[in-house]
Amino acid sequence: MLAPLVIHRWSELDDEARAAILERGLADIFDPALQAAIAELVDEVRRDGDAAVCRALARFDGCTVEPAGLRVSEAEFAAARRETPAAVQTAIRHGIDHSRRFNELVQRHGDWRHELDPGLIVGEKRTAIASAGLFVPSGKGSFPSVLIQIGTPAVVAGVPQIAVVVPPLPGSAGKVDPAVLVVAAELGLRDVFRANGPAGVAALAFGTESIPACRKVLGPGSPPVASAQLEIQRRGVSGMQILAASESLIIADDSCDVGLLAADLLNEAEHGADSASVLVTWSEEVIARVQPELARRLAQLPEPRRTYAASAIGTIGGAILVRDQSEAIEVANAYAPEHMQLATADDEAVLAGIVHAGEVLLGQHTPFSAANYLIGIPASLPTSGYAQVTSGVTAAAFTKTISIAHASAAALDRLAPDIIALADHEGFPAHAAVIHERAQR
Repeated sequence: MLAPLVIHRWSELDDEARAAILERGLADIFDPALQAAIAELVDEVRRDGDAAVCRALARFDGCTVEPAGLRVSEAEFAAARRETPAAVQTAIRHGIDHSRRFNELVQRHGDWRHELDPGLIVGEKRTAIASAGLFVPSGKGSFPSVLIQIGTPAVVAGVPQIAVVVPPLPGSAGKVDPAVLVVAAELGLRDVFRANGPAGVAALAFGTESIPACRKVLGPGSPPVASAQLEIQRRGVSGMQILAASESLIIADDSCDVGLLAADLLNEAEHGADSASVLVTWSEEVIARVQPELARRLAQLPEPRRTYAASAIGTIGGAILVRDQSEAIEVANAYAPEHMQLATADDEAVLAGIVHAGEVLLGQHTPFSAANYLIGIPASLPTSGYAQVTSGVTAAAFTKTISIAHASAAALDRLAPDIIALADHEGFPAHAAVIHERAQR
């Protein structure tokens, strides 16, 4: 049996080979032909509203929906409760509870004031954004966890208007995933609409006769969905980092349980053929021992998950053999993965060196699936290296800050010479005049 995990020796790779490993997931999103097609679709939705959304449903999802049917009805919400297994509904409630409590902690450090100098007080007031449009995918399966991950933070942040777009289940003639509707109901969200991915993103951005315009639009999806989110940002609508193909990276050493390591390597690998799963280790023995474990577990996966996972560990990802722990940390920070797990003899020591990752899970009793579904930390995370510049979706993504300051007369007197000096230097006499005016009183 062929070893499923492709091996890269980091010290033997040239810059081009290293870049090929690090630069993943973006080529499809930035494909010129796709961008042109999405730009045309976005313009169509912006121009024709509901009619364009309905045409996109017919063209891409094979279902006929009239404009009046874009909004999910109360009857559908009620049916979703009956159709969703009780165990799934219980898991949904637990997932929302953990996410809510985590995001309440995020919100705890909101408003603040501090006296910088005697009489000079500065601070911030944190408030919710005006509106949020949330996209939940459905093309590759049922994803109630996505709405838990992005809907709960928006609710905790207090966003007054939240709209949700969900593509119909494949081959369902327009039906929206019942489990997603259960999440929406648990969160008190009733503005839920069926729409094709890119068209739905455009509808949330600009508004249609049925779908309200939202000032910020986010949610994971296919390359066309990601491309649509880039397009609406180009047209002035706020968005988030690219949420592209799933990816994970595990740093492991000889102390790890290779059976658990194999299982965890396949966790994110089964998402899609464009997913990436990476093992970083300085132990050749770990790689040798995990190969048969991976092969056995891979053979047990049903299709198409088996093909997806094989690609994620054998083509796009694989094992990166480094010289030591220090180089492992260097590689991990360069990769800046969406999901990271540490399975070493001293996880805290490794964590101390990690500065770029969407999440870091410590130890082999903290698997990716636990974080994806139930732990409560964000699981909608930056991909494709964007963890080097941005963070996962928490309540902070749905709030903004208002700067606050108060200066006493004495404090302003102390600041006056510097203000006047800078105003005169930049050529703004009115700026200086407001200070001179107060000095004369």
